[in-house]
Amino acid sequence: MKVERRLEESARLLERAKRVIPAYTQTLSKNPTQWVQGVAPAYVSRAEGAHVWDVDGNRYLDFPMALGPIILGYGHPAVSEAIERQLRDGIVFTLPHPVEVEVAERIAALVPCADRVRFAKTGSDATTASVRLARACTGRDGVIVCGYHGWQDWYIGTTSRAIGVPEAVRALSDSFVLNDLGSLDAALERQAGTTAAVVLEPVGAEEPQEGFLQGVVERAHAAGALVVFDEIITGFRLAPGGAQERYGVVPDLAAFGKALGNGMPISALVGKAEYMDRLEDVFFSGTHGSEALSLAAANAVLDELTPSLYEALFSRGERLRTGVQEAIEEAGVGELVTIDGAAPRTVTVVREPESSDGQLLARSIVQQELLKQGVLFNGSNFISAAHTDEDIDHAVASYREAFNFLSDALRTGDLAAALDGSPVQPAFRAL
Repeated sequence: MKVERRLEESARLLERAKRVIPAYTQTLSKNPTQWVQGVAPAYVSRAEGAHVWDVDGNRYLDFPMALGPIILGYGHPAVSEAIERQLRDGIVFTLPHPVEVEVAERIAALVPCADRVRFAKTGSDATTASVRLARACTGRDGVIVCGYHGWQDWYIGTTSRAIGVPEAVRALSDSFVLNDLGSLDAALERQAGTTAAVVLEPVGAEEPQEGFLQGVVERAHAAGALVVFDEIITGFRLAPGGAQERYGVVPDLAAFGKALGNGMPISALVGKAEYMDRLEDVFFSGTHGSEALSLAAANAVLDELTPSLYEALFSRGERLRTGVQEAIEEAGVGELVTIDGAAPRTVTVVREPESSDGQLLARSIVQQELLKQGVLFNGSNFISAAHTDEDIDHAVASYREAFNFLSDALRTGDLAAALDGSPVQPAFRAL
């Protein structure tokens, strides 16, 4: 059911932020350019379970789930209690806290490639450390990437967000395409024996085809490079051991984050001992790498990674996928809209008709209409333990309304007229 929502406080906060925060906020996906202004809230005041409340008091069913970290639900009691207990003892110290050892041991027991574990705070920390380590281990400089790997120079230089990255750094990185081993072969040939690491998200908007991940490992090793799985999103979400456990392919190194802390800032670089032990010499250090509140939260998260949790994530994810696919077909928008990916995190992709002139009008319409139904949408459907069957059914019904509205707008030929605010902007543009 569509509900009119007041957004005055969001608008006031945006005006304040404009004066003191470049680009309004700290994360591109939370920037107002990524949301239909005048329809979307700009600020959230609190969250619980699978819902958030904006600063104007409006309630929304959340599927981006803080861009992926919230696997158990917002404010999960066990995680909150673990943080509160640790807070009484302290946050950071002059020396390590025992929880650092305990969580490292538990991750090493779960993740196939994890003989050793090092902690950091962000996904960019862990993936960048993996590249430095691979360069040290191989004596090479080249990197080949597939997926999104954070804001650091070695990766972002391959994208349209490369401003400020030296050309000499950009020249060290190349890219390939998920499920296209030929594109990897071509990139390895271009780097001509200088590749240190092949870094990829093993699952993205689509799942890997049979044999693809193993093919990546075999080709990289044949070329003398290490394989790094960027499991910042897939880690602990698809299985206790991440995508490498689910698909049975073991990389040399892997980066984990997001779900490990259920919202607390923590990431981990893990890998085989022969490579990770080089970190005694390769510099990877930070004051807050062993911050104890996040490690305590991770300990609590690991306690919750039960078979019943994964059964629920996959069951509800498939329920959502099936319902959304049916809604796509019923509305007749299958040429523009798809849903794919692993069930605990599917991705609803909305492509643009040729008449859009590069604007994200169709995507903006879908987001707008979902917002009117009280559903936050940015493309990713992260299922958490807090989502119920009723939540999934509400989301499917909302998607159906949005796709029908899109279908009607497509028939008129004027998508811009169907928008109540400015369309969202591309986060990255084609090079």
